[in-house]
Amino acid sequence: MDKVEELLTRGVDTVYPTKDALEKVLKSGKKLTLYMGFDPTGNKLHVGHMVGLMKMADWQRLGHHVIFLIGDGTGQAGDPSGKTKSRDTFFTRDQLRQNAKDYVMQASKIVNFEGDNPVEIKYNGDWLNTIDLPKMLEIAGHFTLQQMLERDLYQERMKQNEPVNLREFVYPLLQGYDSVAMEVDLEIGGTDQTFNMLVGRQLVKDYLGKEKYVMTTPLLADAQGNKIGKTEGNAIAITDTPADLYAKIMAFPDDVIIKGFAYLTRIPMNEVHTIKKAIADGENPMVYKKKLAHSLVSMLNTKNDADNAQDAFEKNVQRGEMPREVLEVTLTDTDEEFVNEDLLVSLNLASSKAEAKRLFQQNGVEVNGEKIIDTTEPVAIKDGMVIKVGKRKIVRLRKPR
Repeated sequence: MDKVEELLTRGVDTVYPTKDALEKVLKSGKKLTLYMGFDPTGNKLHVGHMVGLMKMADWQRLGHHVIFLIGDGTGQAGDPSGKTKSRDTFFTRDQLRQNAKDYVMQASKIVNFEGDNPVEIKYNGDWLNTIDLPKMLEIAGHFTLQQMLERDLYQERMKQNEPVNLREFVYPLLQGYDSVAMEVDLEIGGTDQTFNMLVGRQLVKDYLGKEKYVMTTPLLADAQGNKIGKTEGNAIAITDTPADLYAKIMAFPDDVIIKGFAYLTRIPMNEVHTIKKAIADGENPMVYKKKLAHSLVSMLNTKNDADNAQDAFEKNVQRGEMPREVLEVTLTDTDEEFVNEDLLVSLNLASSKAEAKRLFQQNGVEVNGEKIIDTTEPVAIKDGMVIKVGKRKIVRLRKPR
């Protein structure tokens, strides 16, 4: 496939104003300055971020100037995108900077921060934290209340009598101003960021008098629209161990397999189409899901890591064998006394209380061979107790002597 055509279609949902307009610019040979932003409200990039990172890498390989923007400014406002309720807490700039300290290392698994055309790193707090009242009023003056209220998620919240925090309400203005401050030609973001990015498109036109293109990437979701990400409590960190990463990818619904190949790998699209046809013709999706898991683990780690992760999965999950060694954890006097969500998080058996709750509800937690569903009925921790989460995580607890 022509490199420009693949850039504009693979892992792309929509291009604004049009794909044809951007294609014409690219085929003229012009090199663009573009960016994607990452608000560090957590300390790990996840597989959902990979869709955009892969697209950033595509632009970088074609010689364009790519900016990796860390949102230590916008993160203070709190992006409402994809959230049905207002945040309970908001982050300070210091907390966001701390969360982001390993972002570059994690992203370097996919994009290149060195070499002849390195991805540039910027922090939007550097300019957003210097905006004074007259400037903020000037930015806000470019939009009407009616324009801002057109956003779908605000409409949905109001229908459900859920509040729209004014702090979140100004978020699109802050993200939009990033494009002006960096004088970019294009912005990449998930489809849930479309409103924010189009605000930036308007501000670039008003302030800089030029076109700003917007490239939206599809969200990694199943056929029912259930997104794989941090908000949903099912995020897969790109820094997960190879074994965990492999097993979590194997837990993808079958209808995510083709999306995974198209959005997250370098496998040629003609091969992806062949895989899609094979599954449609009745071949076992498991074969191709294992190929996807192996490809991703190899990309984010090494081929040897992927081989070992696949061997472990086939042995411990598919054939149901217990691992040779069960991890033993000695609790302290201050640890939990009962098996609950907090315990799973403290033992690294779940990444958050939301994920832990989901594991209990889906019959994914066993204590000494018995499934635990209702955590309101306390199960006291005993010495030697074995907790199994899913098919691959097993811990034996030891109480302090």
